[in-house]
Formats: sequence, structure tokens, C-alpha cells
Amino acid sequence: MIETSRRALLAMTGASLAMPSIAQGFVAADETLPLWPKGVPGGGPLPSLAERADDQSRNPAKPDRFITGVSQPRLIVHRPARPNGAAVLLMPGGGYGFLSYDNEGVTQARWLNALGITAFILLYRLPDEGWADRAVVPLQDAQRAMRLIRSNAQHFAIRPDRVAALGFSAGGHLAGSLATRHAESVYAPTDAADALSARADLVGLLYPVVSLSAPFTHGGSRDNLLGAASSEADRRHGSVELRVDADTSPCFLVHAGDDGLVPVANSMSLYTALHAASRPAELHVFNRGGHGFGVRPAPPEPVAAWPRLFHAFGASLGVFPPATS
Repeated sequence: MIETSRRALLAMTGASLAMPSIAQGFVAADETLPLWPKGVPGGGPLPSLAERADDQSRNPAKPDRFITGVSQPRLIVHRPARPNGAAVLLMPGGGYGFLSYDNEGVTQARWLNALGITAFILLYRLPDEGWADRAVVPLQDAQRAMRLIRSNAQHFAIRPDRVAALGFSAGGHLAGSLATRHAESVYAPTDAADALSARADLVGLLYPVVSLSAPFTHGGSRDNLLGAASSEADRRHGSVELRVDADTSPCFLVHAGDDGLVPVANSMSLYTALHAASRPAELHVFNRGGHGFGVRPAPPEPVAAWPRLFHAFGASLGVFPPATS
């Protein structure tokens, strides 16, 4: 089962995933935009690091590829036929040990494109693959991605004030970190793009890892990001719910009550912090859905409604144009 494979991989802590490569390439999109043309920061990676993909589905018509070994982080751009000026930065999850490229990248881009929204899938670096600055390399990539999207707004026919971010599981932790730490200096500026804001106009977090210090944290994601011997101070520094302030991006949270991998308490703790800080926020907790549900192709479960709810929340903030019937 695909879900079983995902659970097994997410349960691994503090170890890189050695995955066999597959014959077909895993990028099929409009454009590829490198993040760091002048050199990747972060101190690393391992000399032997090689980018790989492992197809969990074994069905070429419906791939479910897990990506590891990203040494050259980049954006995979999916353009809609009729862009409406809005954009979403997509951050797949995978416990900071792999990237769930299809389920939390490509399939998300499809429904966003259908609404006229330009999608940017972020292939970000995995911290436990030899990076000296492991705790910040994903955030370095996320901040840089937001700035590059804005600096190329005219090229992609988008508005720089309508750029959202959407993250899943550990990618949700990265999205939450971007929402709360967008102004934190985590790398030296490299060009004019780095003078632009990395703050997302809206952040969506799907079944996210939020806290790295609370009892309900996902230990695998925490240890892959910080290392197994991380200090309590480092864990608190990386806990999204403890970083909320008056400049935190508006947030949209979705979780399933029966998530047996990343407890719903993660989303609840972040919503509580957002509410206390009077930040715009919505929290949707569905009875069933488990973990890693991505986009359901159709009901039967009510959790399939989350894309419509996310779009409606974004439209209420002026980030997305209203949906047309």
C-alpha cells in the first residue's frame, strides 16, 4: 500500500533514504528555475549526494514519486492556460527525509492551474543529507523561492502581492516557518531578488508538523531537521506555534482527526497561537482522512472539500480572485 510505504519512510529518524533511481525523469512542467545560480549556501552537501526518485505506485500512468538527494534546489513551474495573477509555492512533505513530489506537488499544481493559479513546486534540500547548516537549509530555499517568484512576477504573469504558499506534513512545517520566520536572516544576499520580501500573502498547512518541542511532535521530522541530539532551545526555536507574531502570514490549516502519524494537536496548537495574536486564520478538522491525503480525486470523504475551502479563504483575503461558477 502507498500509505503504508509513506508511514514506514516517515517513521525513520535521523537517516538519509537510499532510493534507487527510476528510468523516467520526474520533471514534466513548463519551466525549471534554479534557486541559487551563484552557489548553494548551507555548507555541503555530501560528495556522494545524487538526486533520486522512487515510484511508490509502480504504475507509470499514476506515479507517486519520492525524491531525495536534492543538491541543486529549484522551482518547477506549472503555468495555467489563463493565468489570473495569483501564484502558489508548493512544498511537498516527507518527514524532511524525502519529497512526496506527485501527491503533494504535481497533483496540487493541476487543481491550482485549473483555477488560473500559477504553481511553483519547490524541490528543497533535505537537512540530513550532509548540510552543515541543516536546521535552516529548507528555510533558506523557501525564502529564496518566494523572492525569486516575486522578482520574476512579470515573466510569469503574476502579481507580487498575490503569492501564497502551501505545505504538507513536514512541508507544512516549512510553510509555517516561512509564515513566521520570513524576515529572519538565514543566508547572505546574492542578488537583487534578495531585497524583496519572503513573506507569503497566505500560507496553507495540510496535516502539518508544527511543534518540535511539544509531546505531540513528529519525532522523525524533528530529528531529520535538527539532528537526534538537538537541544530543547533549538527545538523551541524551530517550533512554529512559538514564533507567531503580528507579522505572521494569514494561515489556513487542515487536519484529519484520525491522523495517526502527525497528531491533530499540531494544527490546533498553531491555530490557538494565531487566534491569540489576532492573525487571520482558519482551521478545518475533518473526522477522517488519515495522513498524506493530498487531493482526493472525488468524495467519498468530506476532507475532499479542502481545496475549495482554501481557495475561498484566499479569495476572502484578496489573494485569489473569486471562483466563477
